[in-house]
Amino acid sequence: MSTFVSRTQCVGNRVCAAAHIPQDAALMVEAGRATPCRFTICLAEICHAEPPEAPSRAPRRMNTVFDTLPTTVFETMSRLARVHDAINLGQGFPDDPGPADLREHGARALRDGWNQYPPMMGLPALREAVAAHYALHQGLALDPETEVMVTSGATEALAGALLALIEPGDEVVLFAPMYDAYLPLVRRAGGVPRIVSLRPPAFRLDEAALAEAFGDRTRVVVLNNPLNPSATLFGHDDLDLLARYCRRFDVTALCDEVWEHVVFDGAGHRPLMALPGMRERTVKVGSAGKIFSLTGWKVGFVMADARLMRGLAKAHQFLTFTTPPNLQEAVAFGLGKPLPWFEAMRAGYARSRDRLAGGLRDLGFEVLPAGATWFLNIDVANLGYADDAAFCEALVTRHGVAAIPVSAFYPDGSVRTLVRLCFAKADATLDAALDRMSGFRSGRPGRSA
Repeated sequence: MSTFVSRTQCVGNRVCAAAHIPQDAALMVEAGRATPCRFTICLAEICHAEPPEAPSRAPRRMNTVFDTLPTTVFETMSRLARVHDAINLGQGFPDDPGPADLREHGARALRDGWNQYPPMMGLPALREAVAAHYALHQGLALDPETEVMVTSGATEALAGALLALIEPGDEVVLFAPMYDAYLPLVRRAGGVPRIVSLRPPAFRLDEAALAEAFGDRTRVVVLNNPLNPSATLFGHDDLDLLARYCRRFDVTALCDEVWEHVVFDGAGHRPLMALPGMRERTVKVGSAGKIFSLTGWKVGFVMADARLMRGLAKAHQFLTFTTPPNLQEAVAFGLGKPLPWFEAMRAGYARSRDRLAGGLRDLGFEVLPAGATWFLNIDVANLGYADDAAFCEALVTRHGVAAIPVSAFYPDGSVRTLVRLCFAKADATLDAALDRMSGFRSGRPGRSA
């Protein structure tokens, strides 16, 4: 068998593309025992002309929605955390591996189960589990065949829903502070964002602001409830008000409810879908990653009226199409866990919230109420900071704790003194972070842990 090598191929006095020829043939040509034309090549030493320069052309432009996006604050703070060996309370993920029984169930399904394409809409077992779960926990009656779909994470569900629901020029109402994916996804779908800013500490809806944002061109409103990063739930009055505007203007509500199980102090999640007149005009999105503290699994689910679901499914078909079947099997198992499991999960995170909040208050920080999610916020105005980003930079570089400036969740940066911290960490991690943050109050120049 011959070994192949590359040689320059020529036509006349022009150097052309490299050709692959047998190595023994190349040696014959170089030794003079064969002519170049026999192998339709010319060796470099008899080809002296340089290739012509390629015509200059302008750099190809990327889609401007994505090409102009800056580096996210999450990337920036995580990089600074690595550089400064900081405790990362910025990004929202727990520092434990997640429920052992779910991980074992997923591993067993991977090892012994089906590993080819599952159905596009999701495994029937998971869709049935989703319907049963929400019937038990939220009183929703969902048809698993026509009103439930599995996605590769909640962000895919949101992206697919926006692509399916929006025509170019449609207006989309968004509430700030907002998840950073909303705005570019709306713009990429051709939507025109109408942003309503919610003000701390309560982050309530305001009817005058809704009246200004909603109109005849409004097609979709995106609601994140519970709300990240504010760590608040919308009350019954807020939801009733929003439902009224959706019905009045015939608007579809895209409800990002991934934190629905992570609520504290006896509160319960009330889905907008359950309100009068909203069942047929709501797309509800849930996340196994948030429910089971398994953020890397990226298993989401979408619930909607069958009429809406037909369009949502077509968008999903040409995005990820499907989700790993072993993870679907494990999530189906998890959704069937008894009520005490969910109560214990919430109680555990509430203890972590109280540990971090209590420690911060003892250090003199102003801590805002946190009724949901894995986050709490501090107001740094009384520390002399008018810029939350500057505070976060000083915190990570001088004291070794990474946090997120809440101004990053406002497109206009209008709220500038709030800082978000994640408490979904081990006690030792939270205690070490508190010790380092004590330097802000004591005047210590750096970290102590």
